[in-house]
Amino acid sequence: MDIEVKHKTAIPRYQQIAVEVAARIANGEYEVGEKIYARSSLASQYSVSPETARRAICILSDLGIVTSEKGNGIIIRSQKKAAEYIQQNSKRQTIDTIKENLLKSVSRQKQEMENLNDCLKDLIEASVHFRSMNPFMPFEIRITSNCVHLNKTVTEIQFWQRTGATVIAVSRNDTVMKSPGPYVALSENDTIYFITQDDTPDRVREFLYPSK
Repeated sequence: MDIEVKHKTAIPRYQQIAVEVAARIANGEYEVGEKIYARSSLASQYSVSPETARRAICILSDLGIVTSEKGNGIIIRSQKKAAEYIQQNSKRQTIDTIKENLLKSVSRQKQEMENLNDCLKDLIEASVHFRSMNPFMPFEIRITSNCVHLNKTVTEIQFWQRTGATVIAVSRNDTVMKSPGPYVALSENDTIYFITQDDTPDRVREFLYPSK
């Protein structure tokens, strides 16, 4: 899922003014029935255009917080509705903040996954390159009690014939036996090192630990 995180959209100036005026009404700075500045005075006070001031007044008027009468300025109608508007606006801002933080988190996770994929790609390419330069780099596998050929020699189990792999060393009790020969037995806790003809250890794993 590709989620694009956009920059946070700023609250329109007229909405900011409406909230500020409503807050002053809710705080009792203006009394119900009081006439406050006209549209032109509001525009001048907040250094905005008359149209921006008109939009702010329309919000407050539509919510029943004020009435705007031509030639009579703006009259306060409800302190309660002003308080309700401030509370609703606060909740909306909280939701917007949570949404923004969530999208940022998703974006960070997406970036981390992309970085992880890039690292894995680099690792695979480096491994392939290294193995191409070192064709005899061995694989290793641990011998456990679950090995079906435990305590049998390489010759007995026809290791090379069955897997196409050659054992080149065995690590046992902190000692590494190089070129152990065909008569070395596979003991529990051994680590055997081998090279294969097809550059994959899967056949050896399946041979020693066959899946059911």
